[in-house]
Amino acid sequence: MSQSGSRSLRDLILAKANRRQVLGAAALGIAGRAALGSLPAAAQDATPAPVELPRFDGETLNFMIIQPHAVTGDILKAEFEALTGATVNLTTVPYDEVQAKAILDVQSGANEFDVFDYWYTTIGALASQGIIEDLTEWIESDPDIDPSDFISSIFDVYTLYDGRRWGLPYDGDAHVLFYNTEIFEKLGLSAPQTWDDYLTAAKTITEAGLETEDGQPIYGASLMGFKAPIILGSSYANRLAGFGGSFLDADGNPALDSEAAIQAAQALIDVAPYALPTPLETAFEQALPAFLSGQVAMQEFWTDLGVYAQDPEGSKVVDKWDVVQMPVGGSNTTHVAPLNAGFGFAVSTGSKNKELARAFIKFATSKSFHLKMLLTTGSGIDPMRLSGLNSPQYTEFAPKVQAAASAALSGVLPWPTIPQSPDLMTKLADELALALQGSQDAEATMRNVQEAWVQILGA
Repeated sequence: MSQSGSRSLRDLILAKANRRQVLGAAALGIAGRAALGSLPAAAQDATPAPVELPRFDGETLNFMIIQPHAVTGDILKAEFEALTGATVNLTTVPYDEVQAKAILDVQSGANEFDVFDYWYTTIGALASQGIIEDLTEWIESDPDIDPSDFISSIFDVYTLYDGRRWGLPYDGDAHVLFYNTEIFEKLGLSAPQTWDDYLTAAKTITEAGLETEDGQPIYGASLMGFKAPIILGSSYANRLAGFGGSFLDADGNPALDSEAAIQAAQALIDVAPYALPTPLETAFEQALPAFLSGQVAMQEFWTDLGVYAQDPEGSKVVDKWDVVQMPVGGSNTTHVAPLNAGFGFAVSTGSKNKELARAFIKFATSKSFHLKMLLTTGSGIDPMRLSGLNSPQYTEFAPKVQAAASAALSGVLPWPTIPQSPDLMTKLADELALALQGSQDAEATMRNVQEAWVQILGA
C-alpha cells in the first residue's frame, strides 16, 4: 500500500517494537496535572489552512527521525519539498540511538543535522548540553504557530526547560485502556473503572477457559512487563497515576515510598498470573497481535491502537472493542493519563541553515499537517493540537479514539526531563522486574527504588 495508506500488522509491530530498545533514554520526575482547554465552536468547525512558507529552492535540510515516524517522515518530506523547493534528507534511527546521535553530531563538530525528532523526556539533557536551539522568541513572535492551540497538558512538558522553549510537539502520547467488548459481554463484565475492576475482569476472563477461533487460550490482559523503562516503566506509570501517586514530590525529591507507589507495584504483581504469558517477556510485539487477534481482552496502550483495531487488514476485533480512561485505585477518584512516550521537533545548534530548519518545524507541527496525520491510518500520530483533537474530521474518522484522547488529556502524569532520568528509570525497571519474578514484595521493591533514587539525586 502507499505511504499514506494502511500499514500491515507486521509494520505496526516493527514500528512500536522500537520503543522497547529505549533502556534509559528518559525518566520520570514531578507529577503534573493540567487542564485540556477548549476551542471556540467556530474554530473547531474550520479546516485549518496550510501555512505559507518562503521558497528554499536549491537548499537542503537534514532531518533525524525515529523509526516509528518513518511513514509520516516520507509524507512530510514530499509535501515540504513540493511547497518550498528544498531537498529534505531523512535519516531514520531507532529510539535508543536518537539522543546519543544528536549529542555526538553536535559535540563532535560534524553538525550533519538541522532538525532532531526528540523524545520529550530528553529535552532538558539536550538543552543543557547545548545540542538544541532556544526557540522561545520565534515561537512567541510567529502567529502561525499559535501556541494556544497546543494541548496545554502536552505543550509545556514537551517544550519547556529552565523557563525557555526548545522545540514544538509533534506526536502527543498518553495511555488509555482498550477492552474486547465481545468477551466482556459474553462473561457479563462491565468496563473497568478501578484497578480492582481491572483485576477482577482479568481473573474472570483468564479462568473462564475461552479460546480464539484458532484454538488459542484467551487471557484477561497482556501486561507489558519487559524489563525496559519505556515498557515496564509505562505499565507502572499507569498504576502510579491511577492510585494518585507521583515520581517526585513538589520539591523534586523521590516519592516512591508513598502508599500510592506501593499500591501501584502491588497492582502489577496481582495481575501477572492472569496475563498473557509471560509478562517479563511481553513487549509491544507480543502484546499488540494478542489484542488484535482477540487473544487478550484488555490492553493498555496509546490512543492510535483504536485506529488499527478498526483496520480489517490486521485486526480480528473490528467493531468488537471499546476504550476507557486508565483506571483509578485506592483513595484516588480522578482518572489520570501518564504521558508515556511523546515527541517533538527541535533545531540543532549545529544546523547550517536554521531559517530552513525553523520553517520545516513550523510546517511539520502546523494545524493542517497535524490534522492530516491524525486522519492517516498508519501514521502512529496522536493528538497534540486542540484544533486536531476537536476537529469534526478526526471525530468522524476515529470517534472512540477521539473521545478517549480528549478525556485522557484533561489530566496527566508527565515524565519530566531531569538529567538523571536514565539512571532513575533503569533502577525502577530492574526492581519491578524482580517483583514480577516473585523475588520481592511490593513494599520491598519500592523501598529499594526510593533508596536508590535518593542516592542518585543526592537528595
